[in-house]
Amino acid sequence: MLLCERETQEGTLVSVCDADVLGETFENGEVSLTVERDFYDGEEATAEEVVASLSRAAVANLVGYESVDVAVEHGFVEETNVLEFEGTVHAQYLRL
Repeated sequence: MLLCERETQEGTLVSVCDADVLGETFENGEVSLTVERDFYDGEEATAEEVVASLSRAAVANLVGYESVDVAVEHGFVEETNVLEFEGTVHAQYLRL
């Protein structure tokens, strides 16, 4: 997984994606998702590192089966809130 953290005025913004989806575009009917390198490219990370990052995040965007599974498995995202695209999945996390 690729992990990127950015500090914003609203808190830490985390983006996580599976390495194999970086730069790809996925479709779901009229909706498309492009896994932009500028936003998602980061350091390779283990599941434990992703969980630690998500625990500090104010907002997170996740793309890819492995990345989203880690977020679901550790209670950051409800499985019913995961969006399915042809070839991948996407989830967002917002701490209120």
